[in-house]
Amino acid sequence: MTGTTRSSEGLDSRRRKLLFRSWHRGMREMDLVLGSFADARIAALTDAEIEQYERLLEIPDTDLLPWITGEKPMPAREETVMLKQVVAFR
Repeated sequence: MTGTTRSSEGLDSRRRKLLFRSWHRGMREMDLVLGSFADARIAALTDAEIEQYERLLEIPDTDLLPWITGEKPMPAREETVMLKQVVAFR
């Protein structure tokens, strides 16, 4: 079981793929953070936000989790609007 509360029905293929990737990160903590965010927001993201979210999903969990939880500061190059939205959502 993934934990998702949202169906991919009605989403375009790009958003369906991102929803799946958000819930299948490899680290359960990141599944919960990114999966919950995707459940709530994936349908409403703009094309620019989708691009940022795709780049965010490329960041390894071991780097991303400490930034989201505040254990480590976000590097300036990674401090995007999308990452800030995920942190605020968490």
